[in-house]
Amino acid sequence: MSNSLTIRTYENTDFLAIKNYDLPEKQAIYTSLPLDVVSELQNDQHKQPYVIQLGNDLIGFFALYTDEASNIYTSNKHAILFKSFSIDSRYQNKGYAFNALNLLPKIIKKNFSQKNEIILTFHHTNTPAKNLYTKAGFSDKGLRFNGEYGEELIFHFDLTLVN
Repeated sequence: MSNSLTIRTYENTDFLAIKNYDLPEKQAIYTSLPLDVVSELQNDQHKQPYVIQLGNDLIGFFALYTDEASNIYTSNKHAILFKSFSIDSRYQNKGYAFNALNLLPKIIKKNFSQKNEIILTFHHTNTPAKNLYTKAGFSDKGLRFNGEYGEELIFHFDLTLVN
């Protein structure tokens, strides 16, 4: 097995791996399960699911929302929304989440060149997420959103700083 981490768009051939994806219940309260996201976004051209692979193993998942209507967290028309990020429990605590976040800006710049900012939100009680996103270069501009389950922090990443 290769140790190379890659990110690519979800394909139908990933369905079995997504179906077998493991996320602990204590983390599932903070994010959507990949299987649910794939089902929800199936026919939406503005919402693209992605998989994170380690060699041939699917180890992580997220979705990018590219349309303005889906991004209620900013007035920036050139922002992209990063959602439903998770790493399969069998691969957690090995640095893969941080490595994936480091790959994310270049992937967005390559595939969505008109975008100049990444926006993400997370529940205010999710301290591990706050630490991870801060370490990966996301910033807190003090903006908050009153979500369905309480206050969400809105973090930003300036894509104009990426070559």
